[in-house]
Amino acid sequence: MNFKVTTDKISNIKSDLEIILIIKKDFEHTFVQDAKVLKKSGFSANHEESYLLANKNRLYVGSESIKSTDVRSAIAVALREFKGKGFQSAKIGTYMSHPKCTAVLRGMVEGIVLGNYSFDTYKSKKNTKELKNITISLEEYHNFELDLESCKRAVVNAKISAEATNYTRTIVNTPPDDCYPETLAKMAKKMAKKSTLECNILGVKELKKEKMNTLLAVARASRHAPRVIHLSHKPENPKAIVSIVGKGLTYDSGGLSLKPADYMVTMKADKSGGAAVMGIMKAIAQMNIPIEVHGFVGAVENMIGGDAYKPDDVLVAKNGKTIEVRNTDAEGRLVLADVLCYAQQEVKADYIFDMATLTGACVVGVGHYTSGVMGNSKMPVDMVLNASNKISGEMATKLDFNRYLGKTLKSDIADLSNISNTRYGGAVTAGMFLSEFIDEDHKNCWAHIDIAGPAFVEHAWGENPSGASGAGVRMMLRLIEKLSRGDGHS
Repeated sequence: MNFKVTTDKISNIKSDLEIILIIKKDFEHTFVQDAKVLKKSGFSANHEESYLLANKNRLYVGSESIKSTDVRSAIAVALREFKGKGFQSAKIGTYMSHPKCTAVLRGMVEGIVLGNYSFDTYKSKKNTKELKNITISLEEYHNFELDLESCKRAVVNAKISAEATNYTRTIVNTPPDDCYPETLAKMAKKMAKKSTLECNILGVKELKKEKMNTLLAVARASRHAPRVIHLSHKPENPKAIVSIVGKGLTYDSGGLSLKPADYMVTMKADKSGGAAVMGIMKAIAQMNIPIEVHGFVGAVENMIGGDAYKPDDVLVAKNGKTIEVRNTDAEGRLVLADVLCYAQQEVKADYIFDMATLTGACVVGVGHYTSGVMGNSKMPVDMVLNASNKISGEMATKLDFNRYLGKTLKSDIADLSNISNTRYGGAVTAGMFLSEFIDEDHKNCWAHIDIAGPAFVEHAWGENPSGASGAGVRMMLRLIEKLSRGDGHS
């Protein structure tokens, strides 16, 4: 999709379609050129409501407010609804809440790119009627005078961010027979070759040398050998160093603690954390942000077979801690345990974050659309919450650790168990399990993000289509961008 930013008035721009945003509270009090027709048709500018005035090629879109989070979802829903209708070019004016704040413009552009996404790789008939060219007029509806260069920069960053999200969505949506650990490793190498990123891949031999035994145990029964991927963005004189670790379970059968059949469907989405890391690193390189960023992906498939790891096994993690396996379906934390240790060994980061579709308990606790954020310290958790809820449009909430739940991970025969001895608080106990693999240097600069809820939902919601959402990409990009401006932990 191509974007052009111009100072030309909207009326002087030729296109197949004009997109007009209407703020709900302003609908009754603001001049709208087709107001009578819209009201007669029943359009009332409710959030995510749209109406195509076909004879004039005008698409009206209702939004709850002028906030970027609302504009993003409203535009995305409208474009998704009218996708494939034959429009190949569109024009839109600029909507701002403040003349020097381009957040709404960025949200609008992200909404256009995200709303235009579809996963049709396996469709025999492809949609060839794509919206390809968007012209954005800096004719602003509040008559603000706008800076052309800052607006162009916002559009470029929005396009990069949204395309990285779509890239992540496609990885997650790809079936397990076509996307396995070696596939992710090849994608990482290809990404590095086309960018300034550095790439290091650990195969089985290297993983054994690094004593990543819990990860290797999870991978043992699969015909697809595991990989650990390390992508690095290393600008000169970076303002901070950030490590992001992603769970990349390309498929999770549950292992010998086999999932019920219904729960095995959509388990291709268990690689969402690792896929998000790939998308983040792609965007970081394109934006050339002055932050050193390291992305680590534990790419593994959890299957059954004669060599599968078993309940009652005791595994030794990279940091030497012993783990009693009580459930082989609690495998993601075993993979992350070793990858977190490796990431801390390789990089002394100022901040470290991990993202994973880790627990169904998080979905039970906070619903499909919200990520759970937890950690030992308030600062990194607040960084994630600010970057998600206030800026990126992703939703996240804090889940607190507590010492009583920590006791439920006790094992009589090992240092700890891979699941708690209670059915309650599973998202928190999983996070507390991971905290056992965070060293003293990183203890207070680490946050765990459980994206099990929003990563993959089987219906469309907001700017997200049915299937993969690319959860975590925009959130972490905005966090890192804030760090580059020196206000990341404000």
